[in-house]
Amino acid sequence: MRAKGICLALDVEPSPKNVEGTRAKLKHMVNRHVLTENEPGVFTLAPNQT
Repeated sequence: MRAKGICLALDVEPSPKNVEGTRAKLKHMVNRHVLTENEPGVFTLAPNQT
């Protein structure tokens, strides 16, 4: 899902300011291996690692 789509799903106004803030948070989650970014700007949940 893209950052703008996540803003819409969370009922946050999809203004550039909010989209960029959401994208930054998603990038942090990629660094923590919670999400993956297979294509630039497209985020998905990381596979479970047990």
